[in-house]
Amino acid sequence: MAAKERNGSRRGQGKQGSERLGPVIGSAVNVAINRGFVVGREVLVGSIPGIVVGYNIASFGQFVGNAYPLVVRTALGVTKCGMDEVSLA
Repeated sequence: MAAKERNGSRRGQGKQGSERLGPVIGSAVNVAINRGFVVGREVLVGSIPGIVVGYNIASFGQFVGNAYPLVVRTALGVTKCGMDEVSLA
């Protein structure tokens, strides 16, 4: 089976839908940074220790950046996290 080609847009949602999320995602990332979730910071995802490795700027898909602004590496793998899922270690 061939892989689906992704062009960054959803059916029925043109480029305008993802362009509107840009400022919202940027502000979500800024809120995370202002709360101390900077790259290299040790955090807890629930009770699992991890390290912030980046920020999620995705404007489409299941895990968009405004809801899941943090990218965290744990012993179980890399995950995108919302602010309510992590705490500073």
